[in-house]
Amino acid sequence: SSLLLMSGVVVTVGLCRRLARRRLRSRPLLFAFLVEMFSTFQICACTNELSLLGNVEPKPHTALTLTYGFTVLHGLTLTGSTCNPCGTLQPMCGGGTSLRMGGLKIAAQFVAAVLARVFMHFIWSLEMAEPHFGALSQGCSSPMQTTEMQAFCIELLFSVVFQLAVLRAESVNPKYRVHLIALLITMLVYAGGNLTGAIFNPALAFSLHADCFYDKFLSYSLVYWIAPSLGKFLILNVF
Repeated sequence: SSLLLMSGVVVTVGLCRRLARRRLRSRPLLFAFLVEMFSTFQICACTNELSLLGNVEPKPHTALTLTYGFTVLHGLTLTGSTCNPCGTLQPMCGGGTSLRMGGLKIAAQFVAAVLARVFMHFIWSLEMAEPHFGALSQGCSSPMQTTEMQAFCIELLFSVVFQLAVLRAESVNPKYRVHLIALLITMLVYAGGNLTGAIFNPALAFSLHADCFYDKFLSYSLVYWIAPSLGKFLILNVF
């Protein structure tokens, strides 16, 4: 049921992106906002569902296999979208994207994060699959299983590694690049998923753990917003 749900999200988002391309090419700002929102919604919704499957046996093989598979699927179906505020900062700082367009895309990403969370909570309330039972009663299921400073350093390091790999992989054939990036993300999730969740995406972090941001805003914004953003600026300035 979970796999069917995530597949349905991917198909629906694909149809929405295609419709936007056909109807809104003459309105670039609205087109950019909607495409980025649809794409980020797909990643946030699917990752919310994947977060419930972390305890499916055999552990952690099932969760890692699904992470790799859906990361490849996102890479193949969401071409042209960053779905990550940190990724949007790069063309903004380099002059490739205007401040207005970059801000619009970041706004779309956070709107999608909220919509994905609301949508998934509605789906979970229907309890259509076993992993959905009790999912809404968890509240702040904190992914931070270490000290705040260690969590900050881990998310900063993972953001640097990921963003650097994306830059270095730009010259790789796209059909191989998506697998390289998916493999890297899976390795980072395996290495640090039990400590911080290995998210390194501010919009995705908010979608997954909004309750934790409400309870401990300063702590979670430092680890899941500032750390990955700082990692992006380090990449821009050093490399």
